[in-house]
Amino acid sequence: MKLKDIIKGIDCQTTGNVDVEVSAIEFDSRRVGQGCVFVAQRGTKVDGHQFIGQATVQGAVAVVCEELPLDVNTTLTYLKVDDSSRALGQMASNFYGNPSAKLKLVGITGTNGKTTTVTMLHRMFRHMGYHAGLLSTIVNRIDDEPVASTHTTPDALELNRLLAQMVEAGCEYCFMEVSSHSVVQQRIAGLTFFGGIFSNITHDHLDFHKTMAAYIAAKKGFFDQLPEGAFALTNIDDRNGMVMVQNTRAKVFTYSLMHMADFRCKVVEESFSGMLLEVNGSEVWCRLVGRFNAYNLMAIYGAATLCGMGRDEALVALSQLEAAEGRFQYVEGRGVTAIVDYAHTPDALQNVIATINAIRTKSQRLITVVGCGGDRDRTKRPEMARIAAAGSDHLVLTSDNPRTEDPDDILDDMESGLSPDSLSMTVRIADRRQAIRTACMIAREGDIILIAGKGHEKYQDVAGVKHHFDDCEEVSQHLNVKTK
Repeated sequence: MKLKDIIKGIDCQTTGNVDVEVSAIEFDSRRVGQGCVFVAQRGTKVDGHQFIGQATVQGAVAVVCEELPLDVNTTLTYLKVDDSSRALGQMASNFYGNPSAKLKLVGITGTNGKTTTVTMLHRMFRHMGYHAGLLSTIVNRIDDEPVASTHTTPDALELNRLLAQMVEAGCEYCFMEVSSHSVVQQRIAGLTFFGGIFSNITHDHLDFHKTMAAYIAAKKGFFDQLPEGAFALTNIDDRNGMVMVQNTRAKVFTYSLMHMADFRCKVVEESFSGMLLEVNGSEVWCRLVGRFNAYNLMAIYGAATLCGMGRDEALVALSQLEAAEGRFQYVEGRGVTAIVDYAHTPDALQNVIATINAIRTKSQRLITVVGCGGDRDRTKRPEMARIAAAGSDHLVLTSDNPRTEDPDDILDDMESGLSPDSLSMTVRIADRRQAIRTACMIAREGDIILIAGKGHEKYQDVAGVKHHFDDCEEVSQHLNVKTK
């Protein structure tokens, strides 16, 4: 493709020939080859401008940058832009033929519920016979074909490549998680969204955003970018629900469990096997559990109908959905119920514990196993421990993914949130395998074990090395049961 076609729609100052043929776009100088365009991005740790010379030696024919190098190479084309990351997104979209505009691309952002919502939407549309793609934390899918996932939102090049493959496979829809990081880092720049969903905002990712105001602004940035003609579906029970859509050009729709809304839900009854919901006046039994999942189901139902699915058809499909892997996934053995959930934020943990406590009887004890990730937001650690202790009869503090941090330092942070009374019902076991085993040993018939934080993850990151570890496998082994 010619460079002039790749930079279409980008505001830039050009020096050199834009009629040159381009073989690929790269933002990693190590991957630059003959005929490439090198995009010099300013990252959080490394500035790509430092590698312009290296990219030139390796065969780059053009450079996109925010600042021209002192030693300009007259044989190259330079494109000076205000934001290289935004330019990369637009260029990637042009390079792959603007695939997002050829799909009904629906993105969801929020602290909790993203993975469940996009996974359920994908399953729903596939079950109803539609061709659909999925971009999620757990896995990317082109129809039912899995593609490995490494980030909540892939980089702009990978994102557009995947979307182009979906178009080629005949997909009509794509359901995508949109992280706050991806908005700030311009990974979704250049994409055309058919719709956007807001779930909620609670304490998370402050290691990256620094303040809640910046975190909220990042989420809102997604809705600010939605085009006229798209839909913006927001949870009005969250205090930031309407803040998200203040400046959007999209048509706004609402969902709620507590207020009048376009998509209104009431939880009629619930158990560990599911919930009876009243949705816009119609009753439907769903296999997911908990009020937090009632919100997810409303987002799913609303988005499905806004994408063109009939309301009755959507209700039937809703009743057939099962939870995403590692989301309130439970096993039963020896008279004990074990629940594995990805809850890794204070709000998510509060929701899961509240759901269990609303269902369990007075004779059933709740034993919670929980940790916090290393090299991440430290401020939520004491809060996580405090929430777990307040809602449980026994608490086992353990490792999550310690990464490069000392697990005992993380546990010290968590313990700082506990009162003397809470500490008396808490045990501290850094080895996650032993912690789960201990919880199973403590449990009596009828008790409930909650293992929170890792959910679907099949590994544990210790000292920067990922080892195989599966919470469901571990608890199933100790209870001698099969995963449901």
